[in-house]
Amino acid sequence: MKRTIFALLFFLAWSSTLWAQESFYQGKAIRIIIGSSAGGGYDLWPRFVAPYLGQYIPGKPDIIAQNMPGAGSMVAANYVYGVAKPDGLTLGAINPALYFDQLVGRKEVQFDFSKFPWIGSPEQNEILHYIRTDTPYRTVEELRNAKEPPRCGSSGTGTTGHYIPRLLEEVLGIKSKIVDGYQGGAEIDLAVERGEVVCWSPLVATYFGREPYTSWHKKGFTRVLLQTGKKRDARLPDVPTIYELMDQYKTPESGQRLARVVLTAVTLGRPIMTTPGVPPERVNILREAYAKALSDPKLLAEAKKRNWEVDPLSGEEMDASAKEVIAQPPTVIERMKWVLGR
Repeated sequence: MKRTIFALLFFLAWSSTLWAQESFYQGKAIRIIIGSSAGGGYDLWPRFVAPYLGQYIPGKPDIIAQNMPGAGSMVAANYVYGVAKPDGLTLGAINPALYFDQLVGRKEVQFDFSKFPWIGSPEQNEILHYIRTDTPYRTVEELRNAKEPPRCGSSGTGTTGHYIPRLLEEVLGIKSKIVDGYQGGAEIDLAVERGEVVCWSPLVATYFGREPYTSWHKKGFTRVLLQTGKKRDARLPDVPTIYELMDQYKTPESGQRLARVVLTAVTLGRPIMTTPGVPPERVNILREAYAKALSDPKLLAEAKKRNWEVDPLSGEEMDASAKEVIAQPPTVIERMKWVLGR
């Protein structure tokens, strides 16, 4: 009898909470503040998920995407963290590498990366480092011994084109001449074709997901020398990971820790978060709805047509990663500043 009463009370409490949240979201709209300009991956992914997300939130609110670019997503992050109401009606879609700026103490940072309530991410990325095959460098060992460092393209200090070559110098002794100033990946592609630069460090998903890389790889125009995943990508079975190489070259623990901190950013994919102070039950509803949206058969079918890989990261997993990367000793932070060109 006691079990029956307990079960009934639990069901009534659960039903009351569900009704309250459905009543809250009914007839309302959720804004996704996108911290980048229109057209890139950090913009396309949240817009793609938005219509599916609304279907899985009790009350089926409208989902409205709004671009708020600036300072590599910092404007949007500052807004979601300190300006938006903590009511569960504002989400943010930002560049995960923003925690770099917090670690190195940029004064523009008005958020604590570890205190965002994270909702989830649709994918987990890795980076690769490629070089033109008409250069004399065929292996990491030859890069380490290069008399003339190869010229690598970059579009800024906070991008993979800058911090990956710097990280490789720090942990593997690979020197590169970084050529900054390009507006973005497309401009770097042209520079590689013209021979102005011969190497770059894009996402693995980018390299296998669009031109000119697909053609370059098939024709043997480029050679991938390393990848940042903890295990080798199935499409790059003969390419060593940075972790294998750090073991091979006996990188000190301090360097390996630095690599883990830097490379966490890309594994966070295209993250979604909300404002600190949102009631826990609403955070849970948003997390569950986001996870269900990413497993929707229609979404998966459309993602496949676009050659997008869906490899979700849960809000709980992101929360743990965010807290871990922010808790770093001064020695790691000082090396971070060098890697980022601060």
